[in-house]
Amino acid sequence: MYGEKVFNDAVADIHHLPFLLFIEIFGIFLPLLFHSVYGIFISAEAKVNVFNYNYARNWLYVFQRVTGVFLFFFILFHILHFRFGLFGSFGLTDTPVAGNADKAFAIVAGDFQSVGILIFYILGVAATAWHLGYGMFLFAVDWGMIIGEKAQKIALYACALVAFCLFAAGTNAAFSFVRPCGLMPEALCGMEKQEKKVENPEPLAPRRF
Repeated sequence: MYGEKVFNDAVADIHHLPFLLFIEIFGIFLPLLFHSVYGIFISAEAKVNVFNYNYARNWLYVFQRVTGVFLFFFILFHILHFRFGLFGSFGLTDTPVAGNADKAFAIVAGDFQSVGILIFYILGVAATAWHLGYGMFLFAVDWGMIIGEKAQKIALYACALVAFCLFAAGTNAAFSFVRPCGLMPEALCGMEKQEKKVENPEPLAPRRF
């Protein structure tokens, strides 16, 4: 939201982390791979019965599986493209963000000029937000942290609120690559306003009427 320089500096800070490759492999790639592959196996064994039992929780169960499958391909594309610079032959940039912190904002902004890519990422943000929000709820219920019906209802609303807030923040971030401050008024972005320079300012003295 704060513009090109701030974004590039943030990417540069990530590049300066010690043992970055170790963090990527064991903190990101392998956990994501395990969660994704295991999730696909779970989804394949799922028994969808929303047409027989048309309850809201049944539909939420299906959406959790559907978003998981979609996220497998979305995150795979995201990593392969912006981390390794693939898919340049499809009209996208072939320069990865990794190793090019000074061009990071321009790389992403260039790809987001495509309406299709922008919509794809908004859908990805929506799927990620919901999968995480409802996943938190399922985790709490399955592990016996939330037992009562009233408590589960309140927890579900709270997790849905988390998902909505993440979706709003992520969507605004995506639009910030094509429009300053994204969907928010530029005045709310916190950007520093440049003071107008006056070449010949008047002396600070009392004026005579």
